Amino acid sequence: MSAAQRFAAITSSAAPSGQRVLFERAIVLGGSVAGLMAARVLSDHAREVLIVERDDLAALDVPDEEIAKDPVGAVGPRPGVPQGSQVHALLPSGQIQLERWFPGFVDAALAAGAVNPPPTAGRFYIDGELRQDPPFGQDMQGLISSRPFLEALLRHRVLALPNVRSLHGRVDGLTITDGAVTGVRYVPAGADEAVEEPADFVADGTGRSSRLGDWVEGYGFPRPPMQRMGIKLNYATAFYRRPADAEVWTTISIDNPGPGKVARIAGFTPVEGDRWTMLVAGYNDDRPSRDPADYERRCTDDFPSEFGHVATTAERTSDVITYHQADSRRRDYHRLDRFPARLIAAGDAVASFNPVYGQGMTSAMLHASCLSEYLRGNPDLSKPALSYFADVRVVVDAAWQVSTLSDLALPHVDGPYPRGYKFIQWASGLVFKASMRDNEINGIVARVTTMLAHPSELSRPGVVFRALAASTRG
Repeated sequence: MSAAQRFAAITSSAAPSGQRVLFERAIVLGGSVAGLMAARVLSDHAREVLIVERDDLAALDVPDEEIAKDPVGAVGPRPGVPQGSQVHALLPSGQIQLERWFPGFVDAALAAGAVNPPPTAGRFYIDGELRQDPPFGQDMQGLISSRPFLEALLRHRVLALPNVRSLHGRVDGLTITDGAVTGVRYVPAGADEAVEEPADFVADGTGRSSRLGDWVEGYGFPRPPMQRMGIKLNYATAFYRRPADAEVWTTISIDNPGPGKVARIAGFTPVEGDRWTMLVAGYNDDRPSRDPADYERRCTDDFPSEFGHVATTAERTSDVITYHQADSRRRDYHRLDRFPARLIAAGDAVASFNPVYGQGMTSAMLHASCLSEYLRGNPDLSKPALSYFADVRVVVDAAWQVSTLSDLALPHVDGPYPRGYKFIQWASGLVFKASMRDNEINGIVARVTTMLAHPSELSRPGVVFRALAASTRG
């Protein structure tokens, strides 16, 4: 299959079938979105699934009805997710996967307080120009909430599975015997020494700081090569009270770099608890601070009027919270020809992108789909999960191409550049400009940027020719 065909299979909404028990015990490292989704998939293939997490997941477990009573106070950011208070987006592709693995999730989330805003209540600016039509069609409205709210609903469903339980502690390493993983070492909360839990399969979901490369290297296996792209992203987020009569619910503004122009991104979206969450972002030396006056000034002076209106008329209900991400990174496990059997990585432990494009949670959910494809495909468990890593590469490549192509246009980013970058840059710029005035192209761009379609859709001859025609019309 081509990458686009594999991407279509991975992003399928069809209920999985053909699951069978392959393991006595599977262990998932990390209880964030990637780990929870991996645990859900593994629950169909293991008699027991353990999630090892530094935060006490059992203590954080909150039923839907309690969240619905107080969607703001019932859940909060986990210590293990330092960026949890920042704006997060669940792309439509991720929403499809949530519904695939947890039927009824969307309705339950809306009942608990998540938001599905009217499609006419959004505005989208590029370089100060208002795109009159929403950037996504009405059939692509996403499920909007804060990260802690969404993760709480997901965590409750995973921990409710009869064969899943959590272990509170810090992962300390792996045991690998005869070329296959056979156990996980972890330090229980409150203890000083590590203990070992036997395992027949291990999934690493410990995020950007994953030490999986160190652990396998200690057993003589090569660590995966890592690519980094320095982006030097700085952003700040604050929550505001959203009035019931708000005319505009969502606004996104993207300012591209150019002569006399600074690259900036901002956005606000409605979240549970009748609130807005609003983000302003800059790059390199452009650093939003925690000072409320600086934040308000940026909203008023640097972005369309909707941002200043929220910042100056709505009640701010939180401190201004800042975050910095130095780089996007990917660990290319697919390049390895030697790797322990019955061991995989998922989510940010494989690839972590510029967060302003909202690809992280959705990519983690698609990695779970890759895991399901692998385990339902009659795998040889005595060998490395190469077909899994090949599918994950398809997902990573798709997200990486979309986000890093935009980041490479930033003056402070100096690569790495993909092969044929100049042509890709020209063609992509042509298509994206055409999307501002051609609804058909706009729909294709929206499907790609929301991970519903593979980026190769943008380079189809028909799309490029239509974009060329649009450019000649001025």
